[in-house]
Amino acid sequence: MANKMLYTVTIFSENTVGLLNQVTAVFTRRQLNIETLSVSPSAIEGIHKFTITVFSDRETIEKVVLSIDKRVEILKSYYHTDEDLIHQEIALYKLSTSDFIDCISVEALIRKHNAVILELTRDIVVIEKTGHYADTQALFQELSEKVRVLQFIRSGRIAITRSKIERLSDMLAEIEDRRKRKEQKRQHPNRE
Repeated sequence: MANKMLYTVTIFSENTVGLLNQVTAVFTRRQLNIETLSVSPSAIEGIHKFTITVFSDRETIEKVVLSIDKRVEILKSYYHTDEDLIHQEIALYKLSTSDFIDCISVEALIRKHNAVILELTRDIVVIEKTGHYADTQALFQELSEKVRVLQFIRSGRIAITRSKIERLSDMLAEIEDRRKRKEQKRQHPNRE
């Protein structure tokens, strides 16, 4: 992975059937493996946000974002480095209750990793950890050494930019402004 680093690509679009397939095809054509992917509604009503992480070099990720932007259904896409973002992942760990109770150090481990118990039944304990990849992985490693982890799942990255400006909001405002000017020209063609 020489000259490759982890980039986070954010894509804004309307919720269109088949769009995810089109987006992943762009990465596949460039021989890039998607590390994490999450999709959710954005702060702007009717607009969804894809958050994708991928190891790439800068030149390739720039081409990927340009290619994604050319899609009709895409409003805008951006790429970021970790320094540009505030990001998190969530992980869930399912353990046997009897193993959990028998392990004296699990409580200290949960406190050390700032994790929480989501569910505790006769049979299972479910622990939640929010943090960066390294944080959630470290808890998994330590739990695996002390008790048997029955199930483990980690979400894709969720991220927001550090910038106080939401670039998509500005872009949508410009588009709306242009649309209004065109409409005014259409309604009043002799006005300049």
